[in-house]
Amino acid sequence: MEKNIKPNGFALIPFLSFIVIYLGAGAILAAKGVEFAFYQFPAVVAILFATIVGFAIFKGTIDENFAIFAKGAGNPDIMCMLMIFLLAGGFSAVAKAMGGVDSTVNLGLSIIPAQYVTAGVFIIAAFLSFATGTSMGTVGAVTPIAIGLVDKAGLSMSLVMGACLCGALFGDNLSMISDTTISATRTQKVELKDKFRSNFGIAIPAALITVVLLLVFGAPETVVQVQQLDYSMIKVLPYLIVILCALVGMNVFLVLILGTVSAGAIGIALGDMTFLSFTQEIWNGFQGMIEVFLLSIFIGGIAEMTKEFGGIAWILEKIKKFLKGRKSAQCGNALFAGLCDVATANNTIAIITAGQVASDVSREYGVDPRKTASILDISACVVQGMLPYSAQFLTIVALSEGRVDPIGVIGHNWYLIILAICMVISFFIPKMDALLIKGKWNWDTNKAE
Repeated sequence: MEKNIKPNGFALIPFLSFIVIYLGAGAILAAKGVEFAFYQFPAVVAILFATIVGFAIFKGTIDENFAIFAKGAGNPDIMCMLMIFLLAGGFSAVAKAMGGVDSTVNLGLSIIPAQYVTAGVFIIAAFLSFATGTSMGTVGAVTPIAIGLVDKAGLSMSLVMGACLCGALFGDNLSMISDTTISATRTQKVELKDKFRSNFGIAIPAALITVVLLLVFGAPETVVQVQQLDYSMIKVLPYLIVILCALVGMNVFLVLILGTVSAGAIGIALGDMTFLSFTQEIWNGFQGMIEVFLLSIFIGGIAEMTKEFGGIAWILEKIKKFLKGRKSAQCGNALFAGLCDVATANNTIAIITAGQVASDVSREYGVDPRKTASILDISACVVQGMLPYSAQFLTIVALSEGRVDPIGVIGHNWYLIILAICMVISFFIPKMDALLIKGKWNWDTNKAE
């Protein structure tokens, strides 16, 4: 029998502490002119302080509260998510080390006609981020090339940087191995392939409209030659393997292991790495995921404590006053995820933070959790691309050596704007969900029938 928990807004103080500490530190440092201000104060330390606040204010002994915290931190869904994070990090690191990223970017630039270079930047960034599951890695790889194309072809810097950023977030949102996708599906307890189907029906129309707009308004003033870049098709193969295996529904653990092994085998065969360096790159990839790994553990623990002491029940009680049905429930989940991203400037953390509340709202109003996973990911990614203090934005500004105007880029984030519009439209077309998502969700069994 489910425990009857009394709503208690006081239980939200640990989460609010995290947001105030993390966002407040970033704002103070930004006011002082510190570069990458919102990433100077470690998020893991901020969540540690918030956890200490939770242990201090919640009733019960330290041992009792730790038992609740450990229950959330060690939740099977959290553990599964953590393992996927590590494997995704290992694959990305190995594939990059053997030259997969460079080959993928150069291949795209070599086959795209010069007059379509702006749309090409969006397409290349979209494919690379979809294949690798990382918007940050994509921004870092594509931005320097995109800036060179701007100089050679007389293009709009803001338009091209917007295309690069939007393409990177396209894959971050839709990729099977993106940490945002993993977080969204695990918090809603749904399969990756089902979230992909729902997400696909919203993201692809937005992407196609964006490509048309970029073809019309992004033509270069001069012809730029980009056909002489070096690439190797075999180095693109691991990404294709991962995409195809994920799309046919293979277990995500097997997909990532297969991708990592294939990338390592190709790198060793071509002399780009040794077996020893292959293992070291896997470890480097694991280390690259340590922040989101630790954050997920702490947030899982705090979320369980917040739920136990009535915080989640309080949020639901307040949200229900504004929700009238299925459509408004979806709007509420999207808004909540977006606000969490504004506060944390990290779409993965935002999704994990909003996940439990979104799941409860979806259950209450009959929203398919597969659609909810898609909504959380889309909303967080849209907001992430609109924040001038997000890591993606700050990276673009840094790589351009101050030549990029953040406000100008935001105005050219056409894909993100269209994506948000398509998402809202989908709230009012339930038949579209039925076409994309197979079976009706049974909340009693937590699976589609």
